[in-house]
Amino acid sequence: MPIARITIGTPDEARQPDAIKAAVAEFISMLIFVFAGEGSGMAFDKLTDGGSSTPAGLVSASIAHAFALFVAVSVGANISGGHVNPAVTFGAFVGGHISLFRSILYWIAQLLGSVVACLLLKFATGGLETSAFALSSGVTVWNALVFEIVMTFGLVYTVYATAVDPKKGDIGIIAPIAIGFIVGANILAGGAFTGASMNPAVSFGPAVVSWTWASHWIYWLGPFVGAGIAAVVYEICFINQTGHEQLPTTDY
Repeated sequence: MPIARITIGTPDEARQPDAIKAAVAEFISMLIFVFAGEGSGMAFDKLTDGGSSTPAGLVSASIAHAFALFVAVSVGANISGGHVNPAVTFGAFVGGHISLFRSILYWIAQLLGSVVACLLLKFATGGLETSAFALSSGVTVWNALVFEIVMTFGLVYTVYATAVDPKKGDIGIIAPIAIGFIVGANILAGGAFTGASMNPAVSFGPAVVSWTWASHWIYWLGPFVGAGIAAVVYEICFINQTGHEQLPTTDY
């Protein structure tokens, strides 16, 4: 069982040079991702006088996020594993591939990266609003929760299949592409209903800068539940290792 391999680690990890470098890499990757993703929506809104919620705006958001995540994962892969998502980090933790203390370090870096990206966007655009994620009309919190769980399950399952699985072989080189594609596809599927976050940090930055917290808990609970389920399913069904085996950071 993957749960048996969960490791807590020690506070000393936060002072190790490789852990600090990994956290900085997660901060930069998240800043790149959120700046491009959130910024594309703001740019589309400006160019179309509020058209970011139209079908064309949804397609634009899907493409921008897919491209940006591909780059953000790629540039961080050899340093931190390129998680760029607290839910992905949680999934790696559940599978026993990262300690709790290193996970916390990643989460702090990821959240800070998102907030800084949104602050930079607000300043660079002359004070335009960085819109927080919100539910569409007619979508209940439970509808939205299921959406976020299923979408994040697909994302983290993809991460496990292409980046974590030790049997992946040469398929590992396409991991950033596959991860970017599943996020882009999920935005097309769920963007009109929940905004398709799949990433607590991506939701956190705009919420802090705009100070809008309506139904914000969904964008934490949904991704963490989906990530946890994906990690357990993939570990039990396809990896099924015995005993704790810490993987190199480059493998996740």
